Amino acid sequence: MKGKFSSGVALIALMMAGCSVKHESVLKYVDPNIGTAHSRWFFYTPAAVPYGMAKLAPSTNGHYGNASGWEAVGYDTRQNSIEGFVHFHEWQVGGISYMPTNGPLKVNPGELENPSSGYRSTFDRKNQVAQPGYYKVLLDDYGITAELTATKRVGFQRYTFPENQQSHIILDIGNKQGESDIVTDASIKMIDDTHFEGYVSTYPKYVKIYDPEGKVNMYFYGEVSKKPENVTAFIGNKVQPNTNTANGRGAGLVLNYQTTDKEVIEVKTGLSYTSTANAKLNFDTEATGLSFEQARENAQHTWDEQLGKITVEGTDEQNKTKFYTGLFHALLGRGIASDVNGAYPKHGGKIGQLPDQTDNDLKAEFINTDAIWGGFWNITQLWALSYPKWYGSFVNTQLQLYKDKGWFGDGIANSEYVSGVGTNFVGLAVAAAYDAGIRNYDVNLAYEAVKANELNYKNRPVGSGKLDIKAFLKYGYVPFMDQTGRDFVTDSTGSNFSGSHTLEYSYSAFAAAQMAKAMGKTDDYKRFIELSNGWRKIFNPQNKLMQPKRANGNFIENFDPYQPWRGFQEGNAVQYTFYVPQNPAGLINAIGKDNFNKRLDSIFTVSEKQGFGGGKTIDAFAGINSIYNHGNQPNLHISWLFNFSGKPWLTQKWTRLIGKEFYGTEPIHGYGYGQDEDQGQLGSWYVMNALGLFDVKGLTDLRPIIEFGSPLFDKATITLGNKKTLTVKTVNNSAENVYVQSATFNGKPLNNCWLYRDELMKGGELIFTMGNRPNESWGTATPPPSAQ
Repeated sequence: MKGKFSSGVALIALMMAGCSVKHESVLKYVDPNIGTAHSRWFFYTPAAVPYGMAKLAPSTNGHYGNASGWEAVGYDTRQNSIEGFVHFHEWQVGGISYMPTNGPLKVNPGELENPSSGYRSTFDRKNQVAQPGYYKVLLDDYGITAELTATKRVGFQRYTFPENQQSHIILDIGNKQGESDIVTDASIKMIDDTHFEGYVSTYPKYVKIYDPEGKVNMYFYGEVSKKPENVTAFIGNKVQPNTNTANGRGAGLVLNYQTTDKEVIEVKTGLSYTSTANAKLNFDTEATGLSFEQARENAQHTWDEQLGKITVEGTDEQNKTKFYTGLFHALLGRGIASDVNGAYPKHGGKIGQLPDQTDNDLKAEFINTDAIWGGFWNITQLWALSYPKWYGSFVNTQLQLYKDKGWFGDGIANSEYVSGVGTNFVGLAVAAAYDAGIRNYDVNLAYEAVKANELNYKNRPVGSGKLDIKAFLKYGYVPFMDQTGRDFVTDSTGSNFSGSHTLEYSYSAFAAAQMAKAMGKTDDYKRFIELSNGWRKIFNPQNKLMQPKRANGNFIENFDPYQPWRGFQEGNAVQYTFYVPQNPAGLINAIGKDNFNKRLDSIFTVSEKQGFGGGKTIDAFAGINSIYNHGNQPNLHISWLFNFSGKPWLTQKWTRLIGKEFYGTEPIHGYGYGQDEDQGQLGSWYVMNALGLFDVKGLTDLRPIIEFGSPLFDKATITLGNKKTLTVKTVNNSAENVYVQSATFNGKPLNNCWLYRDELMKGGELIFTMGNRPNESWGTATPPPSAQ
């Protein structure tokens, strides 16, 4: 891949010279192919801009759909044929596939085991180029080169055909793609010789479960650069020659051509979630007169600019690749759902209108997003550091949803609830944004919504999660319920995930408490801070583990601390015992400091042998029965807890090793082995970890702090969200010198392993002197605060 990048780099260098950009292009360090074994539908979308609606990508298995609703689907590095190039890639959202072909017409994509059974084509990855904002591949069966790029809301495809009397562009509209599940309706029509428009309605599995009256609509308006000789319509396998319209499930059109050798045909497609009129408006605004090459240049310039907000220097090229590929996924993971005129999709296919906003720097978009479960240990910290506009968009989206539907959405697709996890950490994320000074929204409405998320349960819809919050408020913990033959059981009386829910609700109550205190709501503060100690009710002093309790107050019997799914969602008691981020000091005291340090250190010693995850097993849940699982959210803060327990050098050691071993630079070994990157979360963790900056509490303190780890690079220059600059330098840094010997901030000695975040955000120079042995006296005098 990197050998084919030279022309792109030269092009970007010229662009930057004209724009006075002061940094070296970092695009050469991004490899979108990393981690593409067993990857999620939204993971591999190289032809997109940061947070774009148009996310174009090749699909090797997209039409197979997704029986479980969430598993790996779309593009897999172990599969060697492409069935089409799809425009929409979001959580539960997928559709609008195009495929250039030639020869006898086929209108079915065919099967992976037998590519010639349909229009899919084999390809060789040596003929594939994937870069931020651009994708290119040679389709071997047809001799056609396909290229993809995008603006925010417009997808661009460019096909270079060989000479052929039967060349085709298949617009496969009416079939399921990725996570979208069944298509309930579809329509496409040519509106003149070179323009077409239409829509697709889908009913994804998670909408069906969590918002049954909902729907996901996708609209498009497209332009082809050459008039076709004729047009064929199809519905399923039924083909209708010389027909310009197709309607219903399985609908599509085929644009037929006679092509000369190396003839280029381009297709531009405006997208929208609200209407074909807005798809055309998005097209007219972003793509009128814009060629494929211009769109590519603009996309890659945007990526270079956004990735370049954090520049790192050092001699290890592999670490830079991990860093910028992680940052790429962080900026790619969630996509806008609003149009250029502020229209956005509301529940049930209706159209809403975002309020006018004058400050373009903080202008909020409406975005589609999976649950923010665990996001406070990665992406929200990255947003708060350098990308506050996107944190603000997340908050504004959820507040708009609260106004429209009365509740936050644990995860949303076009305003439809697609919960998935069910514990709804949106309130915590909103409170943390407030604590971090991101407030481009109605703060009183935000507090009202945060409070409602933590306390309200009457008529609460299943898609807003926290269905057992009534029980938590009654008992101070969530009572355990047996599964009784079902996988997930949560209602107003308890949950079979009662242990993890108790810990999670305790944490989010702490976040609400701090927001209440900041806003002078003393009674609310007292109530929330009491709830934040719910973890103490399920801490078993005998085994020093979190152990679920029944409603009668008894700990559950036949307790196996390594057993996942019994009392703990996507994990086990050994992992979740450390889930008290709001009060590490309280947890350390409950376990005993020496015992805490020995146990946690031994956990990492053992888990290192498994690559800090599920070993080399290719599966999203490969590590959930292990003692530490970096491939899943509940574990992501644990390696930083030594800062609170008097041994910060162990945080330095283990965080450096996790970055080295769990993360890779290969298609199969990328984020563990086929584990779940989840819309930029694991990539964001790598970025923050490599900078040596992290907050166990996820910025939920009244005055948030930042803890220090082991900075990976010789120098990192960070453009902060307030436009100031923070430089993180290391002295004597190397692969062996992972331990901090001393530190200074703006020339003054820094004796603690933490700093108040507001001090850090003033900018300046943070310097760490490193060594190959722990300095056990540095950073230990005053541990990070665990104020309650």
